[in-house]
Amino acid sequence: MTGEERSHILEDELLIVRHSGEIPEIALHATLHYLVEDQEGPQLTLTEVEIRSLQDAALARSREIVLRDLDPANRDLSLYRGVKRSIYNWQRMQDFCGRIGRDGGDFQAVVREALLVFLATEANDVGAGRRSSSINCTAEELVAFAVKLSCNPDRFPSGWLALCEEK
Repeated sequence: MTGEERSHILEDELLIVRHSGEIPEIALHATLHYLVEDQEGPQLTLTEVEIRSLQDAALARSREIVLRDLDPANRDLSLYRGVKRSIYNWQRMQDFCGRIGRDGGDFQAVVREALLVFLATEANDVGAGRRSSSINCTAEELVAFAVKLSCNPDRFPSGWLALCEEK
């Protein structure tokens, strides 16, 4: 196999992982299996740089998924799953980072700010009667998420409790 062929194979697999569905870690493992172990695959010995690039693609997709449900513009779209799903995907991404020995801490501030913007927008829209609340988690779940993001719930907008689901 030439270097160019190897490069094309890896580029294709990077794209597959980067644009995978809801669980990028599964796409990453499928790609690693195909590239390294699959009898019908290229049976490559991947370098640390190549493995890290594939992991980066999975992490980039994971970040998109976490932020998708904290984007107020998505609330009325079919792809929107709610804050509760974002909480779940955040934890899934943190677990993935732990398994691959990576620190996702730099992303924490991005998610924290996205959550605060989401809550402010939601409170404004609901308060003005433009919509009903789209927050599909309890106040306890929302506070626990904020704590994981190193966000003091005192930063939440006034009236945020009324936006949450009841237990």
